Amino acid sequence: MADYKKNDYWQQKAKKEGFPARSVYKLMEINEKFRLLRPNIRILDLGAAPGSWSLYILRKFPASFLVSVDLSPLSRQFDKGLFDGKNFSFIQGDFTDSTVRDKILSYGPFNLILSDAAPSTTGNRLIDTARSLELAETVVSYTEDALSCKGNLALKLFQGGDSPEFLKSLRLIFNSAKSYKPAACRSDSFETYFLGLEKK
Repeated sequence: MADYKKNDYWQQKAKKEGFPARSVYKLMEINEKFRLLRPNIRILDLGAAPGSWSLYILRKFPASFLVSVDLSPLSRQFDKGLFDGKNFSFIQGDFTDSTVRDKILSYGPFNLILSDAAPSTTGNRLIDTARSLELAETVVSYTEDALSCKGNLALKLFQGGDSPEFLKSLRLIFNSAKSYKPAACRSDSFETYFLGLEKK
């Protein structure tokens, strides 16, 4: 019961502060701890809909350039024209698709890659964690061609047996890698965030 209250709290807070989803508070907390966002950088947001992360970035760091990608369109409920700005581009499509990937790469290189993407869930934890890992590995594959040297990465992953191996793989690419679970995550959720800091 307590978790439903927590969920309602974050949802209501998001609507009150003009964001389409509670996920914005996860990004805020991650950024407060790891200082990933800053002015005048190029940012890629993979799995951006409904758009809370993108909206937060555009409001707080208007001098940065942001490219957001999702299968679904972004919510226009709260953006007040920010999604029409010259420092923002939205690509509607599947970022695992090679044609969409080529379009994304044409905007790079980026200083920061973010992803709150999650697979369609089945309720079967083994299947869901496997799908999440596959999606996360696709996000990581973007670091090869789309992330600049010393660039950073933050992505969501459903925790499973492969999580320690995934962390090890990030340490091969970045000077530092860690996992972090923000307070805005549901207490019974097995989602967490993995960060790669300073691409080698």
